[in-house]
Amino acid sequence: MPLDAQRARRFYDRVGRLQDTQRFYEDAATRRLVQIADFAEARSVFELGCGTGRFAAELLAGELPGDARYVGVDVSPVMVRLARARLAVWAPRAGIHLLEPPARVLRGADGSCDRFVAAYVFDLLASDDASALLGEAHRLLMPAGAGRPDARHHAGEQGGVWRLGRARPALAGASRRVSPA
Repeated sequence: MPLDAQRARRFYDRVGRLQDTQRFYEDAATRRLVQIADFAEARSVFELGCGTGRFAAELLAGELPGDARYVGVDVSPVMVRLARARLAVWAPRAGIHLLEPPARVLRGADGSCDRFVAAYVFDLLASDDASALLGEAHRLLMPAGAGRPDARHHAGEQGGVWRLGRARPALAGASRRVSPA
């Protein structure tokens, strides 16, 4: 069952402090994302669903050029607080913002980023919300920008957590596989 922004907020506010324990299935996919997204050439990265900021910290510490900007948004105040604390060392070039429900409009100027990341996000959303946010991703991306809405699609994730998510979405953050239209 897909999550709306309010339900996602409640879920991630409850489990936010435990989110980094999910490295066991996220890391392979995000490593693959780093390989294919050419972050070394990025000037501005926008991340939808930045979580605790762990992926952003990895980008800022070793993948992005020293002058590249990063903006992350999340619907969970707990996640925003954790990400801000983790990324404080990279201020002011890294900013984290709370995305208010219904979470269908993203802040930022048209064409303001050359990379858009939303790993482990679109599979959680109702189709209408996903469509609205994909439109926002296209609006934010520069014409030559690289959108990577779901790292698992590229990494071929077929793990047990995905299967658990299909059967009992709430136990796996409501994950469900999405197929491109």
